[in-house]
Amino acid sequence: MAIAETQRVALVIQYLGTNFYGWQRQARGRTVQAEIETVLARQLGQPVTVTGAGRTDSGVHAAAQVAHFDVASPIPAEKWATILNSQLPEDILIRASAQVDRRWHARFSASWRRYRYTLYSEQRPNLFVKPFSWHYYHAPLNESLIQKALEPLIGHHHLAAFHRAKSSRTHSWVDVQAAECQRQGPFIYIEIQANGFLYGMVRLLVGMLVQVGTGMRSLENFTEIWKQELREQVKYAAPAKGLCLLRVGYPDFPFPPEVWFDTQPKQFLW
Repeated sequence: MAIAETQRVALVIQYLGTNFYGWQRQARGRTVQAEIETVLARQLGQPVTVTGAGRTDSGVHAAAQVAHFDVASPIPAEKWATILNSQLPEDILIRASAQVDRRWHARFSASWRRYRYTLYSEQRPNLFVKPFSWHYYHAPLNESLIQKALEPLIGHHHLAAFHRAKSSRTHSWVDVQAAECQRQGPFIYIEIQANGFLYGMVRLLVGMLVQVGTGMRSLENFTEIWKQELREQVKYAAPAKGLCLLRVGYPDFPFPPEVWFDTQPKQFLW
């Protein structure tokens, strides 16, 4: 019997981060990577490593995380989405799978990542948006002020002020490609796109942007803090549940836009 040629399979993955200790496999705690690897190992009878485009922290969601694995199997690459979905838990979903070149890499071939943070400003709580947003009703939020605070961040900057400890990254340089804030009814969406993200960066950033949006912190003070790298003045991180890895961009991507481009619905389309 001929031995199947090894192929590299790319995945577009959604997960609800609520009950996960993040993407990356750990010695303790449930992770997305470990859940997928467990199903693959059971299917193939041997360990398989799944490499993601980036790590997400405990409680953070993903609308279109990207990953790849190598496998010597006669199963066509596009069939792996169905196979995995039949065995994965309810809080992980494979949107699609496809074969890619062996030189293609989910992490190193990526040009950018985009995150969305959702705030819910209605005073009354809502159970159906609670798992995916920060319920912030303590003071009115001015999305125009938040947008003005975001604009100077676009470009190549050293963002050590938003870099949490315990990171293995040796520097804090980030190329921010887009930064936007929009309101839709009681929902405020903050989206940041960059070549890569520092550990804890978006949640620390949103924590300060909320202070700007309420008028507790001036635009000038916010800008001074990150430009002067005053990390000690960045004290509060926004809750993980409002953060979602929205999508990852590649120069050469085998999936059509409807699979990965904007797959986290904006709540109730207000």
